[in-house]
Amino acid sequence: MLIHKIDDELSLRLFNVNDAEEFFNLIISSKHYLREWLGWLDYVEKVEDTVETIKSRLQALVETGGYPKSVAIIHNGQIAGTIGFNEINKVSKIGTIGYWLGEGFQGKGIMTKALKTFVNYGFGELSLNRIEVSIAVENKRSRILAERVGFVEEGTLRQAEWLYDHYVDHIIYSILAKEWNEN
Repeated sequence: MLIHKIDDELSLRLFNVNDAEEFFNLIISSKHYLREWLGWLDYVEKVEDTVETIKSRLQALVETGGYPKSVAIIHNGQIAGTIGFNEINKVSKIGTIGYWLGEGFQGKGIMTKALKTFVNYGFGELSLNRIEVSIAVENKRSRILAERVGFVEEGTLRQAEWLYDHYVDHIIYSILAKEWNEN
């Protein structure tokens, strides 16, 4: 099992099927909070739904030749959230990162460290040239995070995502390998 220790409290690791109940409970306990920005939450109704999600994440290891596209964010031994590449364009060497943290783990610098680590992984291990994040315009915390890590705002995609009963615009942020390596 891949484990990347960031510091004494924080690590990234592959999900495994034994994580299903804990991951499900995190999603359910943060559902109201996360629902503002994540459109898939109503599809998670039982532990078996997270089992299937974890299995598909593990299957992605085969598709990528052994590189994980997404991992669990572990804070003090608990699953705090997840981060991963929602999409990787191998030809153009572009990755699109998605991430979220459970409500109780917010405001502790966890996602800043996890995002920096995953950007390093994308440029170092996956040899990407560009990494993007697409963030709802009103998701100010996530936008501040991207900017703090060094992503540059590029533009707005109008009505980019349907969230339950309305569309939201997204801002595209990116960082290039040469910019990251200069930091």
